[in-house]
Amino acid sequence: MIGADAIIKCLEAEGVKIVFGYPGAAINPFYNSLSYSPIRTVLVRTEQNAAHAASGFARITGKAGVCAVTSGPGATNVITGVATAFADSIPLICLTGQVNSELIGSDVFQEADITGAVESFVKYSYLIKNANDIPRVFKEAFYIANTGRKGPVLIDLPVDIQNAVVKNFTYPDQVSMRTYKPTVKGHVVQIKKVIHELEKAKKPIICAGGGVLLSPAEADLRQFAENHNIPVVSTMMGIGVMPTEHPLYFGMVGNNGKPYANRAMNESDLLIMVGARVADRAVSQPDLITANKVLIHIDVDTAEIGKNVGPGIPLVGDAKHIFQELTEQQCDCEHNEWISLLEQYRETMAPVRRPNPDYVDPAAFIRMLSRKMKSDGIYVADVGQNQMWSCGYHIVRQGKFLTTGGMGTMGYSIPAAMGAKAADPSKQVVAVCGDGAFQMSMMELATIRQHDIPVKIIVFKNNYLGLVRELQHYSYQDHYSAVDLSGSPDLEKLSTAYDLDFVRLATMNDAEAVIEDFLKEDKSMLMECLIDPMDLSK
Repeated sequence: MIGADAIIKCLEAEGVKIVFGYPGAAINPFYNSLSYSPIRTVLVRTEQNAAHAASGFARITGKAGVCAVTSGPGATNVITGVATAFADSIPLICLTGQVNSELIGSDVFQEADITGAVESFVKYSYLIKNANDIPRVFKEAFYIANTGRKGPVLIDLPVDIQNAVVKNFTYPDQVSMRTYKPTVKGHVVQIKKVIHELEKAKKPIICAGGGVLLSPAEADLRQFAENHNIPVVSTMMGIGVMPTEHPLYFGMVGNNGKPYANRAMNESDLLIMVGARVADRAVSQPDLITANKVLIHIDVDTAEIGKNVGPGIPLVGDAKHIFQELTEQQCDCEHNEWISLLEQYRETMAPVRRPNPDYVDPAAFIRMLSRKMKSDGIYVADVGQNQMWSCGYHIVRQGKFLTTGGMGTMGYSIPAAMGAKAADPSKQVVAVCGDGAFQMSMMELATIRQHDIPVKIIVFKNNYLGLVRELQHYSYQDHYSAVDLSGSPDLEKLSTAYDLDFVRLATMNDAEAVIEDFLKEDKSMLMECLIDPMDLSK
């Protein structure tokens, strides 16, 4: 077999079911071999969205998503999607075509040093120089991407390597990498320290990040919290660790979080931070947040512990294993008085909105949408004001909440929703975006149609880059610059062009009936919600 055939055999051995991508001359041998495989090919309309779709797929399946693009502009276009996955710790395998090996460095047509370009936001990258290395490289790549702190791995494939003969193809049964051995189980001494501090604490709290969902450890964390009556808050990427209406869940923390969630974390005397990197959006003043309390930082990535906050009690390991080990320990503690106080904060500190009745109220709309969605539905939020409203008002029950928090990449929701729906066609998938973000990925309506991936899309239309306008409102006293979206397309006509059903909601008067009609059939549909241009995210 040739190298391209070997790559397909590797993907099949890893159980890959779908590849999102965009072909070109330098990746054509791979795509030719792929066409003879049962692996499904989804042609996106721009390469960045191949990575976003693979990310959505990965977050639903727990397996590494795969995208494949050509050299030069194909490879550079995919970079934003790879960086987004890296920031959110999503396992991806990104395959890029490359010019002939002997031409690398000659500045030939569509040559780009993609391994060099992505160095700062991949877990690892490979430039394959010998076709016989393909089985080893792919085995290592999948292992690296989906162990430890998960993330993207890029494999650059010169076209001559794809066409070269592979001798004695054998896919390895296991990986042995001397320099990469991620810690999974927690150290028993540190586990006992956590239990000791928990027994002393009067006001403990768990702050859960996206690492808990990636583990996946949400059920284990929930059991631990329930066993010991410990309140839980989350970062943006940790939304969904607890059902929104669970009595022990007190909302998202951070600049755009719930005031009572931030107060709960501030007043705690024991903070268990798990699967979160303690970045600025969740904890803007780490030293202030952690003052006068014991900090326990649990993370699979040793580099994150103490990077932004500390000192404290470090506990390195996978969240699922850690909480299973903690649950096995005897712990005598009771926190009813603390829980009662936090319930008072939740009742008295809830944000009060004063929506304009002439428009759709995004907060009320999202709550209503959440109630009408299937309990295990997948809600995918984009970036901007829509993300703030989604984080604040979507009600997670047994489903998933997907968004991008680390990089904050506009245009994420539609391709990620495609990937999520392709991962589990039985699930109801709804993408929510603003009119700015929609125009960054609206070309994927063609992908949805061509490949029959039924995704519900909701566009909050206010004719502004809403969150930037809001920042300019506060910082520049309503002096707006480059945020007016005049010239945007007529979404009803656009829907007709893509043969999608369309509905427009102007006020909340008919919202319930419109939402029910929007969700009742498992087919793609576009809804436009008219939002007050001056509405604020809080």
